Amino acid sequence: MPLIQIDLDRTLYNEKHEQISRELHKAQIDALAIPADDLFQVFRPHDAGEIKFDPTYNGVDRQNLVVIHITMVHKYSVAMKKGLYKHIVERMAAIGIRPEDIQIAVVENGFEDWYAGRL
Repeated sequence: MPLIQIDLDRTLYNEKHEQISRELHKAQIDALAIPADDLFQVFRPHDAGEIKFDPTYNGVDRQNLVVIHITMVHKYSVAMKKGLYKHIVERMAAIGIRPEDIQIAVVENGFEDWYAGRL
C-alpha cells in the first residue's frame, strides 16, 4: 500500500492533478504490481515561491519542481524501484511534465508500521 504525496505548483495542480493521479497510479500498477484499488495519494499544491530549489543542481535544468514522496513497505527490489521511477517519469512526460522537473523520494518501513482501516 504505497502512500504517495505530491508537492507541486498550484497552477500545475489545477491544470493536471487528475492526469497526474491517474498516471502515477498506473506506474505503480505496472512497476510494482499493486492491486488496482490500492490508491492512496495526497496532493499538496503550493503558491509561487513556496517550493525552493536550485534550477541547475547536479547539471539538471529544472523549471517547475514536482516532488513525489512515496512511503511504502520495504519489500521491493532495487530493480523494481528503478522501474517505478522509469514508469513515473515516462508517464509524466506523456502529459507534459518534464523529466528534469521531477524528484522522487522513497521511504520504506515494515508492515507493522501501517494501519489501513482494520487490524
